Amino acid sequence: MTAIPTDRIRDSDLIGESRTDPEAFAALFDRYSGMLYRYVSRRLGPEVAEDLVGETFLVAFARRDRYDGAYPDARPWLFGIVTKLVARHRRTESARYRALLRSPADDVVDSPADRVAAGVTARSTRPALARALAGLASRDRDVLLLIAWGDLSYEEVARALDIPVGTVRSRLNRARKKVRAALGDTNPMHEEE
Repeated sequence: MTAIPTDRIRDSDLIGESRTDPEAFAALFDRYSGMLYRYVSRRLGPEVAEDLVGETFLVAFARRDRYDGAYPDARPWLFGIVTKLVARHRRTESARYRALLRSPADDVVDSPADRVAAGVTARSTRPALARALAGLASRDRDVLLLIAWGDLSYEEVARALDIPVGTVRSRLNRARKKVRAALGDTNPMHEEE
């Protein structure tokens, strides 16, 4: 009999299997640790990202018996856990945004992920963007960054934060308005013609 490669097994099935074979949970780590690392690194910096990602998987492993198998994709669940862990580091996040305000716009970028993000983002708006993110209410910032940096859908953010989709929409709308206003009502992703 041929074994199914773990990359083709649904997350919910891996979690279910891990209840009797704990090593099956490692496939979730392989799938999502990089994604979670990039998300946390952008929010809090690489110095704490690795620890928080590890802690995320420890919490998820401990709670795997409570995972709702009706959801085949565990990404929103994992992002919900990591977002709660990030909340414990709000001062670190705020300090990071203040440091970004003070840093020159043309810093050398270390990681490939940062190079891609830096290439896409208008670097001249970084101080204003950092100020805008620091000025958002944490619940609005969480929604905005889960969508922008976590690449989650509205429904996935709702699952991650355990809030209604309508609340996701209103928080995202409020956050976008504040960020847009902080950037002078322009979108740095679109060049002026």
